[in-house]
Amino acid sequence: MTTSVAAKDQPGGVREGAPDPIPAGLWKMASVLALGPVLALLDSTIVNVGIDSVGRDLHGSIAEMQWVATGYLLAISLTMPLSGWAAGRFGGRRAWLASVVLFVLGSALCGLAWSTGSLIAFRVLQGIGGGMIQPLGQAIIIQAAGPSRVGRVMGTLMLPISLAPVLGPILGGLVLEHFDWRWMFLLNVPVGLVILLLAARWLPTDEASDIPKPRLDLTGLVLLSPGLTGLVYGLSTIGDGATAGWVALVVGTVLVAVYGWHALRVGRKAGRAPLIDLRLFARRGFSVATANSFLQGAALYSSMFLVPLYYQQVKHAGAVEAGLLLAPQALGTAVTAMLAARITDRFAPRPLIMIGIACSLVGTLAFTRLGSGSEPAAWLIAGSLALRGAGMGLIAIPGLAAVYGSVEKAQVPAAAGAVNVLNRLGGALGTAVLTLALQQAQGGHPDQPGAAFGETFWWVLALSALAIAPALLYPNTRPSR
Repeated sequence: MTTSVAAKDQPGGVREGAPDPIPAGLWKMASVLALGPVLALLDSTIVNVGIDSVGRDLHGSIAEMQWVATGYLLAISLTMPLSGWAAGRFGGRRAWLASVVLFVLGSALCGLAWSTGSLIAFRVLQGIGGGMIQPLGQAIIIQAAGPSRVGRVMGTLMLPISLAPVLGPILGGLVLEHFDWRWMFLLNVPVGLVILLLAARWLPTDEASDIPKPRLDLTGLVLLSPGLTGLVYGLSTIGDGATAGWVALVVGTVLVAVYGWHALRVGRKAGRAPLIDLRLFARRGFSVATANSFLQGAALYSSMFLVPLYYQQVKHAGAVEAGLLLAPQALGTAVTAMLAARITDRFAPRPLIMIGIACSLVGTLAFTRLGSGSEPAAWLIAGSLALRGAGMGLIAIPGLAAVYGSVEKAQVPAAAGAVNVLNRLGGALGTAVLTLALQQAQGGHPDQPGAAFGETFWWVLALSALAIAPALLYPNTRPSR
């Protein structure tokens, strides 16, 4: 299918006429590719519930236990930029399968860990595999679906992913109640093997291509991966006031800036390709959509950090109960993601995304009253969470369709790496901002923890409102085929 230049350069290109039917094989492919990131997300949230049990059994300090989670997240940041190169060098199918194999192997080794150090090392191996599962899976399904079906297929990927943050703490609590903590990791092995068997059957083989295999941009790897790792680590730790966090943030910023100069220089040379091609941002559609993804990452991940913390610190809920209390937000996202998947390919993206942002803003207002004389009732909190989730679902599907609708088919793997990296950085930045805001508010309200959270949610409101600026740059018309 050919696409006009005008439609290609606009985000969220939606074609006129009836939507193309989606064959059963494409639904199978989307289903198995959705299971990979869900497995990685479930693992992350399950482990957070069991950190205390792991520390007691392995005699690890609080600082050491932090690295069980942090090492995994940093490994993801380290390897995510490699997804575009890996897809071009080895093929998307082979690279995705290899990523799942690494994740499953890391899970098995984590379950056999004999010390805190060995567990951290095996968590890093898990993260190396987990970091490329989502961008590679997105690239494979978008290339197979084509621009006219991208919205409906992305809805399939979003549905289980939106439920993972809720299911993780629940499963983690059940595992710890009935089994040893090692089963938090060992359960990934049989599930991962099933995913691999389904993928081997349902994922199409990589097409042969006359295009030369891209060489690994070693200079870019040395600059970008440590730079992103420094940024994520620095943003995650500066709230503690540690010098190491600020040093990592500065070094990471410098490395990423130098990478930008390197990528632009390499991109002008024939036969050379940087890890993340910054020339993609010259496309109006891509730059608008990725800016929106960055800001949505800041609003989404930061609120996912703040809401459970409120339930645990103020309402004294356990990790499992906090996960259940987040269910309305996940259900709201799931419902509107399904709706958006049906209509994204037929409507202009701007009104859908603006409605989603409005829902997110209204759903946040109730939380700004926490700790006040008119603190919202439990039913209003649940309804607000559902509305916030509904807004996120309405934003995510048209936004992802906009990213991939603005690039050529061959550029999809590189685009997937870029958008996932920026979304992750947005989440790290948003969480850092809210951590600092919460600490400052708690200092002003030492005897009113609820009021401190209420003040901090004004920052969540501001982060959500920032997304209005790029959203206004989306087209308000349906591009022609």
